[in-house]
Amino acid sequence: MASQTLGVAPLDEHNLALLEQVHPPEWTNPEPVGRYNLVVVGAGTAGLVSAVGAAGLGAKVAIIERDLMGGDCLNFGCVPSKAIVATARANASLRAAGRYGIEVPVGARVKFAAAAARMRQLRASIARNDSASRLRNLGVDVYFGAARFVATDAVEVNGKRLTFRRAAIATGARAATPPIPGLLETGFLTNETVFSMTELPARIAIIGGGPIGCELAQAFSRLGAGVTLLEAAPHVLVREDRDAAIAVEEALRRDGVAIADNCKILHVEERGAEKILRIESDDLQSEIAVDEIVAGTGRVPAVADLGLEAAGVEYDRINGIYVDDYLRTGNPRIYAAGDCASTLKFTHLSDAHARILLRNALFHGRQRVSALTIPWCTYTDPEVAHVGLSEEDAARRGVSITTFAQPMAEVDRAVLDGLTEGFVKVHVRTGTSQIVGATIVAAHAGEMISELTLAMTAGIGLDKLSGVIHPYPTASDAIRSVANQYMRTRLTPFAAKLFKRWFAWTR
Repeated sequence: MASQTLGVAPLDEHNLALLEQVHPPEWTNPEPVGRYNLVVVGAGTAGLVSAVGAAGLGAKVAIIERDLMGGDCLNFGCVPSKAIVATARANASLRAAGRYGIEVPVGARVKFAAAAARMRQLRASIARNDSASRLRNLGVDVYFGAARFVATDAVEVNGKRLTFRRAAIATGARAATPPIPGLLETGFLTNETVFSMTELPARIAIIGGGPIGCELAQAFSRLGAGVTLLEAAPHVLVREDRDAAIAVEEALRRDGVAIADNCKILHVEERGAEKILRIESDDLQSEIAVDEIVAGTGRVPAVADLGLEAAGVEYDRINGIYVDDYLRTGNPRIYAAGDCASTLKFTHLSDAHARILLRNALFHGRQRVSALTIPWCTYTDPEVAHVGLSEEDAARRGVSITTFAQPMAEVDRAVLDGLTEGFVKVHVRTGTSQIVGATIVAAHAGEMISELTLAMTAGIGLDKLSGVIHPYPTASDAIRSVANQYMRTRLTPFAAKLFKRWFAWTR
């Protein structure tokens, strides 16, 4: 097995343990017998949930994986990145310990090699949930190799033909390569290779100020690298609420990240041991010398070389596989789920897609993707979590909203913890208590957003949240404070006058 092909390095004890679970070197593919109820192509989140769910219901199921089971999330995304982010946060807390009356010994520093080894060890331990042996024990036939559709009801892998009643394409996405002159020749890292580092480069340029770029920029800066973040837009996190994006950009700068907004990268080249980026920002050209470049410009659907034409499945290399609201492709036997068939590329959305796919593909269900309420979170410090419409979204769609906001600096728990950056912002449809969107910027925004997601999903209005009792003191009490603001708007001047007269009369 070529580790370069599978993208796993270094081959230490932790990564060998990972490979033993997600691509066992001695694995023997089963012999297909009869027709499968469901063949799943791709063993990332969407594929695994689909396969395990179908097998648990009694279906005859096969799953095919070309590289590593667990997909991007386990191997190159959520799991390794959050392990590195955790180390970076711990180091930032150590540096700030003086604010809490703690004297930190001089000379405390990060050992990046140890932090990277910790990440690899944790990733290998989590990999048990996605392992080939676990799926086999659950009744799923696991095949390793490149899948290729050869008919509208058949797929081949390593010369073996699998026929199916239904198929699910869940091949995920790959790191995008920015079209920058000289970048390929100079060399660069992506989220698929950056977590193979065992030493931290002294100077890093990160291309792209989206979630990947911002998380990595802050983490590497906190770990001791000199980081420059290059973003083509006027500010980072352009998909987020503008106030949230500005808050994150300010936090990144405080952590030592140099940010070039409105930046165009004109050319990249090597000069000796250095990598040189010629950039133009605000009409001024300059050069940046770094030791490593990381491209964090997003991901593109992994749809090449699948034989989709033979299966009657329409797709393109930019948007991925075309599906309807029920996740059906143009071939009624074949469905697609997750990053290969969605503009939003989140692990939790892939999980939700798989559950819809199971109902619709196996039981003629009619569940719609458009009915989902999808939150997301960027794990910077502070975190940014969002669900539903932003103010900009509402304006574009012509939805009249009223916004209520609570600064975290006025929340007792945030003050006591020294984590006062950020806010809770909730939008309701004007004249009602219906929540149509929310953004939270806070240390643990990702944990807090679920209360508002539940309210939106269940049709619970902001007025009802004012009656939810939160333990005191907690950061999530900020949500109740926002709800209380809404309740105060219901006290009209006329009603206030009546109450005043009532209390005067009853004294």
